[in-house]
Amino acid sequence: MKIAILSRNPKLYSTRRLVEAAEQRGHQAVVLDHLRCDLVIEQGDPHILYKGERLTDFDAVIPRIGASVTFYGTAVVRQFEMMKVKSAVDSQAIVRSRDKLRSLQILSRAGLGMPKTAFTNYSKETSELVKEVGGAPLVIKLLEGTQGLGVVLAETRKAAESVIEAFHNLKARIIVQEFIAEAGGADIRAFIVNGEVVGAMKRQGKEGEFRSNLHRGGNASLIKLTRQEKAAALLAAKSLGLGVAGVDMLQSKRGPLILEVNSSPGLEGIERATQKDIASKVIEYMEGLTKKTPKKRVKE
Repeated sequence: MKIAILSRNPKLYSTRRLVEAAEQRGHQAVVLDHLRCDLVIEQGDPHILYKGERLTDFDAVIPRIGASVTFYGTAVVRQFEMMKVKSAVDSQAIVRSRDKLRSLQILSRAGLGMPKTAFTNYSKETSELVKEVGGAPLVIKLLEGTQGLGVVLAETRKAAESVIEAFHNLKARIIVQEFIAEAGGADIRAFIVNGEVVGAMKRQGKEGEFRSNLHRGGNASLIKLTRQEKAAALLAAKSLGLGVAGVDMLQSKRGPLILEVNSSPGLEGIERATQKDIASKVIEYMEGLTKKTPKKRVKE
C-alpha cells in the first residue's frame, strides 16, 4: 500500500510509530501536513495538490487531525474519500466525535452510561442547572477543550454558579457534568481497532489533580477491562462509526461511564502501558480495508 498519514508534525510519537509499522509491513508511508493540502473539486476528478504537486496512487489515509483544525482536516479526509482512498477513520465519524454535545447525545441514544450532563443556550437558571447534575462538586467543560484544557472542577454550588455565569458572559459553549467522586481522579482508556479492544490502560491524575490526562502530568498503567467495560467501549466506538478510537471511561458504582470518544487517540501512552505494538494493529486494519497484504515482513 501507499499510505498517507495526515499529521502536522512527522516527529510526533504516534506519527513516527505509524510510519515505522507501515514500513515494517512492506508498505510506503508518506506524512502529509493536512493544512498544506489544496483541494480541487470538479466533476469526475476531485484531487489534492500538496505543495503544488498532485497527490496520486494512494491506497489509504490515516488521519491524525488535531482538534483545533477539525474543519479543514476533515475536508481533506473527505477529499481523499472522494478519490476512492480508504480512510482509517471516516470524515463524518471524526466530525461526530469532535462535537462533544452531539457525541454524548449519540452515546446516550445507544443506551450507554455516562455522567449526567447538561447544556443550555446561555441560560440564566444556573442554580437549576447545578441541581440537575446532582449539585456540587461538578465539572464544567468547554465544548472545544482538549487534553484536559478548558475543564474546571467547581467544588461548591456558589463556585459552580460563578464559573457557569462567567463562561456564559463570554459566550463560551460549555457542558455541565456530574462529578464522579469514586473514580478518584482516574479514568480508563480503551484503544479500539476494527471492533476489537487492542489495549487498555488506567490513567491516574497526579496528586491533587482530578484530570487524568497524561498531558497534565498523569501516569498510565496496564489494566484488564471487565466484560461490562469492554462491551461499553466497543458499543461507544460503533455508535460513532469509528474504526479506530480511544474510548475514555470512568469506573463508578453504577458501572462504566463514558466520558469521551477520541477519533485520533495517541499511541505513546497506550503502547508504553501495554507494551503492545498498537501501531501495527492500525496498519493491519488498513490492509483489510484495502484488501492489500504486505509485500514483505521485516523482523524486529
